[in-house]
Amino acid sequence: MAKPTLTISSKNYSSWSLRGWLLAKFAGLDFDEVVVGPDDASARAEILLLSSSILVPCLRHDGATIWDTLAIGEYLNETFPEAGLLPADRIERAHCRSISGEIHSGFTTLRASLPVNLKGHFPGFKVWTRAQADIDRIWAIWHDCLDRSGGPFLFGPRGMADAMYAPVVTRFVTYDVKLEPRLKAYADLVMAMPEMQEWIEAAKAEPEEIEELEVEY
Repeated sequence: MAKPTLTISSKNYSSWSLRGWLLAKFAGLDFDEVVVGPDDASARAEILLLSSSILVPCLRHDGATIWDTLAIGEYLNETFPEAGLLPADRIERAHCRSISGEIHSGFTTLRASLPVNLKGHFPGFKVWTRAQADIDRIWAIWHDCLDRSGGPFLFGPRGMADAMYAPVVTRFVTYDVKLEPRLKAYADLVMAMPEMQEWIEAAKAEPEEIEELEVEY
């Protein structure tokens, strides 16, 4: 059987690549990376939120090809149930799917005004009112999940929801968004995961820059 592959784009800029990659890592899947450079037109369009590219992330495993991030998470949960990507409890599993779906399809103002940029740091960044509304909703989701689970991750053990919200955590770091202590503890936990540290180090080593995603004052 051929070794599984995960097609991704820029580690510095692509939030969807990060989500798919974390899901595969959390599942314990041994895979090879296939990297599509940001100079590729389709990959660039995905990074700039101009299209719903089917190029990245794309998991190929045991004859299956899966290119939607939520579908990748569901497939990995089904294939590697012992990894616990989704909660065992039916009600909590439904809750996890709901908040994962919300980040998958929503928060468009946050995405556009605070793009993922792991090499960047912009202290004092001015957050638009509409983007703040997205941030407030994310904070409410996190509080609710931590209340229900008791932490330390959104549903207790780390899982699909944490992978889905990890790019949001990086946005808060990049744009110096202040968090209250409880949420900062969760964000710090996500950033400290060995998988996140591995991804960030690789992102910092990338030579490419996308000018449209570099904030100017």
